[in-house]
Amino acid sequence: MERIKENSPSILIFPWLGFGHVNPFLALAKKLSKMNFHIYFLSTSIILKSIKETLDKNSTNYNLSIQLVEFHLPYLHELPPHYHTTKDLPPHLHSTLIQAFQMASSEFPSIIETLKPNLIIYDGFQPWVATMASSCNIHAIMFYVSSTSGLAYLYHQFLHGTSNLTSFPFTSIYLHDCEIKKLGIQPIKPRDEKAFAYMILKSFEQSHNIILLNTCRDIEGKYIDYVSTIGKKELIPIGPLIREATIGEEEDWGTIQSWLDKKDKLSCVYVSFGSESFLSKQEIEAIAKGLELSKVNFIWTIKFPKGVNTTMEEMVPQGFLESTKGKGMVIEGWAPQSLILNHSSIGGFITHCGWNSILESMSFGIPIIAMPINHDQPLNSRLVEELGIGVEILRGENGKIMKEEVEKGIRKVVEEKTRKQVNLKAMQLSEKIKLKGEKATDEGVKKLLKLLC
Repeated sequence: MERIKENSPSILIFPWLGFGHVNPFLALAKKLSKMNFHIYFLSTSIILKSIKETLDKNSTNYNLSIQLVEFHLPYLHELPPHYHTTKDLPPHLHSTLIQAFQMASSEFPSIIETLKPNLIIYDGFQPWVATMASSCNIHAIMFYVSSTSGLAYLYHQFLHGTSNLTSFPFTSIYLHDCEIKKLGIQPIKPRDEKAFAYMILKSFEQSHNIILLNTCRDIEGKYIDYVSTIGKKELIPIGPLIREATIGEEEDWGTIQSWLDKKDKLSCVYVSFGSESFLSKQEIEAIAKGLELSKVNFIWTIKFPKGVNTTMEEMVPQGFLESTKGKGMVIEGWAPQSLILNHSSIGGFITHCGWNSILESMSFGIPIIAMPINHDQPLNSRLVEELGIGVEILRGENGKIMKEEVEKGIRKVVEEKTRKQVNLKAMQLSEKIKLKGEKATDEGVKKLLKLLC
């Protein structure tokens, strides 16, 4: 690790260890590097390896403007280096990874002393960054990569407690009782430093004057204003920042493209639940039967946790792959999501409602068929319905996925009789995002420049 001596102002970028955080931080790093900033991108070796592969496949050469810097986690026997990321991390090791990440904070002062960045942009899970940066007279600002409507709900809970969530001023953003139970939502206790909610709000409070947001006013304007008022910070939307397709991905997706090219416009749904959400056999079977009942064309990417010894054939209903041949394409593992969503044959997106997937769908004007699983996803799903750009699949008792509701949700979005309104709203929002997105990002960067003066 060494500092690059040059005239450009330097920014240290430091995300949390999940790729749902790394990807928008990397998208921001690319934009800043094109505006004559030198970027230090700080993360663990396993994540940096993936980033290097991505940058090497990019059409733009970032090797001189983005410098990868390793963040060393302490040695723990149960947490070898390939587990220094949430991707493929066994669930029982999540708390261990958080613990190791927090333990490594003692190394951060020497990193900023060596690199001497002009500014630090950090994530919501390391409030100690701003404190340590301040002691070195360096400004540090938080980049919040999830939905601002979800942040508003979280902040309201912090101020008023879980017993008074009904007083949240935006009635379209709420949680069902079974979701509150599943998420284990409890009052945010002061100085509960192991709780994600506490770390996020502490990071928010420590941020120097402003907060960067991966959203835009056309998506979440009223929530931006609300959080700014109650949090007493200036909130700067600079999104949507979404992951770019690389040259390698474009080469790899020929088979999928050929299959989609043969389908009618808006006749297909894309089904994906992100890289870190996994479904049970019963849930996979319910979705499969719902797809079969709907009779629509579909592409479905199914992922299994690393180390789980199972096959796709074992998880889907018997005969499903044969009966949907020609009408459906089932892919085990990864697929080029942005390229699929941007194809004219795609008319709907069945998603877990991770914020990056939501933003991609919004950017491409694809209506959302929401099936939230965990974390902030139920709140994101409510935002989708509020904006009128999709529908949420209704659940049964205790959040059970039902094949009949999957079928109904798909038909509402894809069938010609019912899709007109939701398609129109999705396309209108997409046009607004395209029109204003670059301008909003540029304005946000100008405010960053003021901090460097």
